[in-house]
Amino acid sequence: MFSSSILLQILACALYNNWWPMLAALMYVLVPMPCLFFGGGSSQFLFSREGGGWIGAAKFLTGASSVGSIAIPIILRHAHLISTGAMLIEFVSFIIFVCTVLCFHHASLEDDW
Repeated sequence: MFSSSILLQILACALYNNWWPMLAALMYVLVPMPCLFFGGGSSQFLFSREGGGWIGAAKFLTGASSVGSIAIPIILRHAHLISTGAMLIEFVSFIIFVCTVLCFHHASLEDDW
C-alpha cells in the first residue's frame, strides 16, 4: 500500500509535468519523526491522555505535519502551481498512506505477530 501511495505521488508530478506536488512527500517523512524522537519509536502515546510537555509537543507536531500533508496540495492549487487533477491524485495518495499507517499500527498492537 505504501508503494502505491508513493507511485501516485510520483504520477501526480509526472503526468502533469510539474514537480511541485513532491512537497507533500516531504510531509510523509516528517509525520513519524515526533513518534521516533519523543515517543521512543512507539505510537502508543498518541492515543493516551497521559504525558507531559514533550508528549504534548509530539502530539502537536504529528498533527501539524498530518494537516500539512493535506494543506500543501490545497495551497499549491490555490496559487495555480498545480492542476486540480494533481491535487486530487495527492489526496488519494494521502488516503492510501493513512490507511497503510493505520494497518501497520493495528498489526503492531496484536500480540500474535
